Amino acid sequence: MTPIPIDALTELDAAIELAALARDIARHDRLYHAKDQPEITDADYDALVARNRAIEARFPQLIRSDSPSRRVGAAVAEGFAKSRHGEPMLSLDNVFSPEEFSDFCKRIRRFLGLAESDALHFVGEPKIDGLSINLLYENGVFIKGATRGDGAEGEEVTANLLTIPSLPRHLTPPFPASIEIRGEVFMEKADFLSFRATQEAAADAREARRAAGEKLGDAVVIPANPRNAAAGSVRQLDARITATRPLKLLAYAMGAASEAPAETHHDFLGALRRWGFAVNPLSRRLESEDAAEHFQAEIGAGRAALPYDIDGVVYKLDRIDWQRRLGFVGRAPRWAVAWKFPAEQAVTKLLDIEIQVGRTGALTPRAVMEPVNVGGVVVRHATLHNEDEVTRKDVRIGDTVMLQRAGDVIPQILGVVLERRPADAKPYAFPLNCPACGSHAIRDGEDVVRRCTGGLTCPAQATERLRHFVSRRAMDIEGLGEENIQTLFDAGLIKSPADIFRLHQQRDALARFEGWGERKIGKLLEAIEARCSVALERFIFALGIRRIGEQNAKLLARHYHNLEAWRAAMIAAHIIGSEAREELGSIQGIGPAIAEELVEFFAEPRNLAALDDLAGEVSPLAVEETNAADSAFAGKTMVFTGTLEKMTRDEAEVLAERLGAKVTKSVSKKTDFVVVGADAGSKAAKAAELGVKILTEAEWLDLSAP
Repeated sequence: MTPIPIDALTELDAAIELAALARDIARHDRLYHAKDQPEITDADYDALVARNRAIEARFPQLIRSDSPSRRVGAAVAEGFAKSRHGEPMLSLDNVFSPEEFSDFCKRIRRFLGLAESDALHFVGEPKIDGLSINLLYENGVFIKGATRGDGAEGEEVTANLLTIPSLPRHLTPPFPASIEIRGEVFMEKADFLSFRATQEAAADAREARRAAGEKLGDAVVIPANPRNAAAGSVRQLDARITATRPLKLLAYAMGAASEAPAETHHDFLGALRRWGFAVNPLSRRLESEDAAEHFQAEIGAGRAALPYDIDGVVYKLDRIDWQRRLGFVGRAPRWAVAWKFPAEQAVTKLLDIEIQVGRTGALTPRAVMEPVNVGGVVVRHATLHNEDEVTRKDVRIGDTVMLQRAGDVIPQILGVVLERRPADAKPYAFPLNCPACGSHAIRDGEDVVRRCTGGLTCPAQATERLRHFVSRRAMDIEGLGEENIQTLFDAGLIKSPADIFRLHQQRDALARFEGWGERKIGKLLEAIEARCSVALERFIFALGIRRIGEQNAKLLARHYHNLEAWRAAMIAAHIIGSEAREELGSIQGIGPAIAEELVEFFAEPRNLAALDDLAGEVSPLAVEETNAADSAFAGKTMVFTGTLEKMTRDEAEVLAERLGAKVTKSVSKKTDFVVVGADAGSKAAKAAELGVKILTEAEWLDLSAP
């Protein structure tokens, strides 16, 4: 195709072509510099570089962060580049009732030390079901846009976002020198139905060509709902395709900023409007909890008439200074919550109950049903949770069941329509042996879950552990999805996580798989190589230790700092009453059950062997000793006891962690400081006995001041 003359390019045409040139030139750089397998001549390559340079000269505001003019022979991952957010894009906790919303408000008051009579002002915003994006503006100019990704970094989709008409290219002054704007890209219902009809027609035409023997390219994707349509449109590798999609953008939040543009969230929404962003007109400032409840009912009543899908309302504490004091817990802010609408329901027939074996050996029953549309999504399966749940609901094969999507997402069976039960339906007998390996499946104590005793010898657990290991929130290895993991496992090429990092030694074996060409193999090995160095918290989470989720992995990484220290401490903690066991139990958020799971994992020789084998292939990045190098508490271990006057203990502990301290629950010889409030008891006494430095609240605040 003849390229458009540079003088004839519009700004949109230029942005799209620069994105394509960045990808194409990066690919040719890899082929030339890394693989010695160039596909084009030097003259053709130079022509691509020259065109990129000429377009940038005419449109300097469009020069990309991954521009070929900014690097020499650099290797950039194919597809979308990674883009790290200035501040994490975290998830929201959900509530489903006035009582749960009231509990959310009580937690805010308790953390901030507010009285029941102190009013909480919120801003309520309908929660649109689309794709969250992060937009970076510097000196009022749109620089870069990215998807949420894993919260810390997402996919850089700048060229695609530039195709959305409602995205401001420049902000109307005044504005901060640098600011991240968060928003939602979505597709309205009417536009989605029109787009889906177009895709269905294209799919029918493709099928007709296939039947006629024509060689075809990629299949036509028919999205199930507007959210999937919007997400798929933004993630097109060719921005010209994105430009054909009817996408809209609403802005709703702020990320990192060089200065605060407002003191309240309500005023910040006003600033967004002044800068040229579309903001949901239904957003409203609410003076009380009761006002929020009335707003929820109002939006819920009008939900069906809205031009776009929503699944609830987001409530944000209006005062931004209180938002910053509250901060975050895990992956969610303490100052905002999503109040979800009641789930839509449907009735269908239960065809079968399958038993799935998870990576921890848990046997989980899954309902197989006649397909049914629930809230715009076709549902065929639903979890039955565990053996007791099947018994409690008396779900039988052949039953007609009532189904809903919890939070409009997770399908679950509410109960059985007994008057429609077949006469020959029998109570379901839960298996006593693992369906994957035949080992005994037992229940331990009061545990509601029946587990396979096959351990690492059970193929279901092995593949599930590997799938968890490579998953997006763990090691995040692209190209190792469920099907490929199973293929490699069945072929004997990977039996343990460490085997993944030795696949470069198996190129010939990989090439024998159907559909595994040199390009696919090369991309997979590049993705694996890129994950040979990961954050310690990801490494810990990826191991799949029971009860060690992302938040607990972060706590462990922050406390022990590096893999060697964590490994040694977990082995030493096997001895009840040891200093290492006490230290483990003193970590805020690590309770006795979690500590026991960690100790049991490290007590198993096969686990240690697998861990050490993996450590020989992967280098987890040590956690910096401090988050604030100039802080007097950087890298120190602290305990708070007694009643504080200036802030709550929760707030003080969060502040200490921001200053780089490790906060624990008990005093030991390793404790550096104990901050005492009123009525301090045994912890203060033990600190004095051990010679640990004791600080009053006033002394602590003086030393904490910037």
